[in-house]
Amino acid sequence: MGRRVAVPFPPRRIVSLVPSQTELLFDLGVGDKVVGVTKFCIHPAEARTQATVIGGTKNVDFEKIAALKPDLIIGNKEENYQTGIEQLAANYPVWLSDISNLPEALDMIRRVGFIAGAKEKADALAAEIEASFATLETAATAVTNQPVSVAYFIWRKPYMVAATGTFIDDLLRRAGFANAFAAQSRYPEISADQLAQAAPQRIFLSSEPYPFGEKHLAEFQAICPAAKIAIIDGELFSWYGSRLRQSAAYFSQLR
Repeated sequence: MGRRVAVPFPPRRIVSLVPSQTELLFDLGVGDKVVGVTKFCIHPAEARTQATVIGGTKNVDFEKIAALKPDLIIGNKEENYQTGIEQLAANYPVWLSDISNLPEALDMIRRVGFIAGAKEKADALAAEIEASFATLETAATAVTNQPVSVAYFIWRKPYMVAATGTFIDDLLRRAGFANAFAAQSRYPEISADQLAQAAPQRIFLSSEPYPFGEKHLAEFQAICPAAKIAIIDGELFSWYGSRLRQSAAYFSQLR
C-alpha cells in the first residue's frame, strides 16, 4: 500500500481482519500471537475459539479491538473497508495487503512472515507455492495452446462474475483457462443473456462467497446447454495465503 507502519518487533498481540491471512499466521507458527480474528476466519478451526471474534471483515467491533490492546493489526485493501481501517490506524499499527495476482500474494506471505517473526518459514512457504504454480503452468501449456474459456460465478441474484483485475482471474489464467468476461473489470453484474452470448466452455460456480450447490447446476445448464458446469472450491481460488499450497494440484484436476 506504500504506507509506513511502525511495528514493535516481534509483535505479540495481533488482530487479523482477513481469513486467509489469519490461516497464514497460524501456519507460520505464530498463532499464539493472534488475539483477534473475524467471524469469517474459519481456518484453522481453533482460530475463533483461541482468539476473540471482533466482528466481520467490513463491520469490526472497535471496543472489542481496543480491549485486546493489539500491537499489530493486519488487513487487506479489498476485504476491509476504508473508514474502519482509518479509524483503527489512528490508534494502532495497521498493515494492509493489496493483492490482485500470485506474485503479490507471495510477496504478502514473505512480508507477513518477516513482520511476525517467522521469516524462514514464510520464505519456504512462498517458494513451495511458487514452484507448484510453475509446474501447473508448464503442464497447462503442454496440454493445449488454446485456453478453455470459463465464466467464474461468485454471486447469484444478481449474477456476478470474477473478471479482469481480480486474484481469481490471475489464477484462472495460470491454470490454463481464459476468462469469458475478460473485457470487463473486477466483479461485474451480468445477465443471463450476456452469459449465453459469451458461451463459455466451462462454468465454475464458486462455493463462496455465495454458497452455490448442486441445486444450481440446472439453472446454468439451461442458459448454456453446451457448457460443462461444476461447483468448485472457492477458497482455493480466492484465499491468497498458505491455502495456495493446495491450489495448483486442485486446478490441474479441473481441466
